[in-house]
Amino acid sequence: MIILDGESLTLACLKCIADGKDTIQVHPDNLAKVRKAEMIVKKMANGDDAVYGINTGFGHLSSVKIDKKQLSEVQKNLLMSHACGMGEPLPKCTVRAMIALRINALIQGYSGLREETVLKLVDFLNQDVIPIVFEKGSLGASGDLALLSHMSLPLLGLGEMEYKGVRYPAKEALALAGVTPLDNLQAKEGLSLINGTQAMSAIGGLVLYDAFHLLDYSNLALSLTMEALEGITDAYDQRIHQVRKQLGQIEVAKRVLSYLEGSEMTTRQNEKRVQDAYSLRCAPQVHGASLDAFMHVQNVLEREMNAVTDNPIIFNEVNEAISAGNFHGEPLAMVFDYLGIALSELANISERRIERMVNPHLSSGLPPFLAKASGLNSGFMIVQYTAASLVSENKVLAHPASVDSIPSSANQEDHVSMGSISARKAKTILENVRQVIALEIMTACQAIDLRGKKKLGNMTERLYQLVREVIPCLEKDEVLYVYMHQMEALLKDEGFYNRLFKEGIS
Repeated sequence: MIILDGESLTLACLKCIADGKDTIQVHPDNLAKVRKAEMIVKKMANGDDAVYGINTGFGHLSSVKIDKKQLSEVQKNLLMSHACGMGEPLPKCTVRAMIALRINALIQGYSGLREETVLKLVDFLNQDVIPIVFEKGSLGASGDLALLSHMSLPLLGLGEMEYKGVRYPAKEALALAGVTPLDNLQAKEGLSLINGTQAMSAIGGLVLYDAFHLLDYSNLALSLTMEALEGITDAYDQRIHQVRKQLGQIEVAKRVLSYLEGSEMTTRQNEKRVQDAYSLRCAPQVHGASLDAFMHVQNVLEREMNAVTDNPIIFNEVNEAISAGNFHGEPLAMVFDYLGIALSELANISERRIERMVNPHLSSGLPPFLAKASGLNSGFMIVQYTAASLVSENKVLAHPASVDSIPSSANQEDHVSMGSISARKAKTILENVRQVIALEIMTACQAIDLRGKKKLGNMTERLYQLVREVIPCLEKDEVLYVYMHQMEALLKDEGFYNRLFKEGIS
């Protein structure tokens, strides 16, 4: 069980919740904070002063005072009118992460909704009855309004939900799960539910989790290619990287040397050549820069995961509600653009290594396109084409979304972050990079066999053997896409990752 307290949620815990591996509970101290803030909102709702989102309209309509008898209705109307998502539904794991993140923000006692409402969201997670949330429609400021509205509608029995793999109207799904919807929403509750950055945080957070795994695969693919091309290990000497002082670079060089320990297929300076091409020799600098970027994104993201991001914010100690802009997604929009760029570079340099293995002018004696009878066979020629296509697509996707802005709500909301677009772009880039790394691993295994396999490094031997359990050395042309898809599926399988890194030498 994971206890949410608004302070200590980590990326690893978020992934566990997203995958349904843990139930959740709210810390009792936080429930007390929720009750205290609820009393403040009730008092403000019954007062005569206009307080944004409590007894007023929203956005450009903030100057419209709402009759006290309609405060519940306006909150329900908010969810219904703002649930305007388009596109495909987000994966279930992403919506689970959204719910957990929103709970973690609301329980800090600055939002003013009821304990009952918070605990209903907890029920959604623990009973695994999950709202259908459409992927497109957020501008990333005023919160992820459209997406969080879809997440919140089922609290009232509205919208749609998934239960045990089937999509139902929310009322039916809740009945099957034994969860009773709320009768209504109180003052500010609708706004509290949707004013936040939890959709982009969930999408980008799960991309980041996978990015760390993909970097491990990238380092291992590099190590295997070093053996396929008889790479020079001197460039990975720790003294080289220590004088540069870049932490990611130092760590990558250390890992690659550990993966290659005991290998008889790498070389030293001047044994076969003086130095390697950049895609081998400078790989610690490139992969290391991506690692540093991922660490920076994690720092920003984990702060946001434990942040209060709605509006207005209730300060219990002074009975005050202050309207401001914590819902603005700029911090996340920028780092998710950065995440996409850092991921793209892993594929860019990987594709160059694939080219070196298939190009007879660059491969130090390997047969053209890794075909035993080249000419009659095309071998891995088009594998490199596919990798080139994927990295070219990533170059388009890596253009930042965070530099764009379109005014909304009659120009009241005149600068927005487009953070959810940054996060979704990063997800597509990640998927493309995973495919390129899969192709490099498959190509390197073929090259090693054609080179005349000798003893590999401790970790590269482990990877080679696991790959060869499902993908053979190709003696002649076969239908390649089947093997390519199998290799990608291995890299998507968390069990394969654990088998390789957690049971092996990491």
